[in-house]
This record gives sequence, structure tokens and C-alpha cells, in this order.
Amino acid sequence: WPQLAAREQCCAAGRIARKEALMKLVSSVFNTNGAIPRRHTCEGEDVAPPLAWSDAPAATRSFALIVDDPDAPDPAAPKTTWVHWVLYDIAASVHDLSEGGSTPAGARDGANDWQRIGYGGPCPPIGRHRYFFKLYALDTVLGDLRRPTKAQLLAAMQPHVLAQAELVGTYEKQRR
Repeated sequence: WPQLAAREQCCAAGRIARKEALMKLVSSVFNTNGAIPRRHTCEGEDVAPPLAWSDAPAATRSFALIVDDPDAPDPAAPKTTWVHWVLYDIAASVHDLSEGGSTPAGARDGANDWQRIGYGGPCPPIGRHRYFFKLYALDTVLGDLRRPTKAQLLAAMQPHVLAQAELVGTYEKQRR
């Protein structure tokens, strides 16, 4: 995974850096750095928010999506990055995921940090956390990786990343 992080941060002349500015990832229910609606969290219905993307490189053969929270357990003293969703082999012809996040035909699920497949919404124990929705355009279809973790997926896709788009939302549990 460190190799991918280094590659994502490569110089402006690098392949990812040039393409990253082109691909866009948005949600119709929250803006960049905006609050994720309660409906999409453990305090609500815990359904994935709708996502849409555009401007992927022409050579894209599939997409991968990772949603994680680097502020766990406490944003004032983060200790780990909690993985909420791992999804890959999304067909290049797919440009959105509807609310609820059902796995598109042909796509494959990985394991989140609850050791389940599918979306697990924000459920921060303390403070306002950031949730990074990261979409990767790949030059290949990865095939069956047997419910990979985030780290396993990043390792498998590392040499195939053409571009990345990111959307960040926030959430803090409501006080009762």
C-alpha cells in the first residue's frame, strides 16, 4: 500500500497527477467536505449515498471504490483508518451507484473493517470524522480477489491505476 500512496502523490508530470484533475466524483446528497446525511449513517438507515463520476480516462477498463475514515477512533488523536466499503471490478460503462449501494452486475465486493461486504456507514464514537470516498480508474479488470481487504485491493490494483477522484464527507453523531 505504501507504493500506491507514493504513486498517488507523484510529481505533476506523473500519470496519476495529470489524470487525477480530470476525473470527478460527486454525490447528490452531500457536497465536498459537507455533512453526510443521517440516513447514510448508523444512526439512520445505514444505506450508501448515491455517487456519480465523470471524465475517466479513455483506457479505463474498470473502477474500484474505497471508503474510509482516517480519524478513528477520535479525530483529536486518530489511531487507525477505518474502512467502510471496498468495491471493485465496477464496469467501465458504469458511471454511478444509486442510493443503497447495491453491487452492480459484474462488480465484486471486498471486506470492510467490520469483516462484512458492502457499505457500512459513518458511526463515529467521538467527534466529527472525515469520510473519504476514493474512486480509482483501472486499466484492467482485476478478477476474483476473494473478498479483499483495502490493503489487498490496493496492492492488486497498484500497477493499474490510471486516475483517482475523491469526495470527502463528514459526520458527527447527534447528541441525544
